[in-house]
Amino acid sequence: MSLVTLLPFIVLIGAMFLMTRSAKRKQQAAASMRNEMQPGTGVRTIGGMYATVKEINEDSVLLEIAPGVHAVYGKNAIGAVLDDAEYNRIVHGDTAIVPDDASSLTELDEEPKVDLGKHDTPETDADAASGEAAATSEDKADKADKADKKNDGEGEAK
Repeated sequence: MSLVTLLPFIVLIGAMFLMTRSAKRKQQAAASMRNEMQPGTGVRTIGGMYATVKEINEDSVLLEIAPGVHAVYGKNAIGAVLDDAEYNRIVHGDTAIVPDDASSLTELDEEPKVDLGKHDTPETDADAASGEAAATSEDKADKADKADKKNDGEGEAK
């Protein structure tokens, strides 16, 4: 057998080795992350539920889902261990993160610029509502006129 005929098999075996190696690396990283859990740590389960670790056993974890509500999960069900800042931001809606760039704070304080399009002055809600009402009644009248003309034309043809 020549090297050319063996080359596809060698490449296939090499690819399989690399894929299993990366999968093992991911499993080891997940296991070490789960082993670093401490009571009081915020976690996200693989199902997307956020909870606080209350107790850690050999193969299971007691999670507090809501105040006073506890559930037992397998350690393999923990998808991510979150740091306190991220957990509080997601669960409690804390936005204590201050941007590094102070210019972004002034941009938020500015009033948004509105493109008025064809109009030179902005309409009030009352003006817009009366204009829409007038336009709708005009549209209805136009449709009624067209329907009458169509009906008149059909009556004459018979």
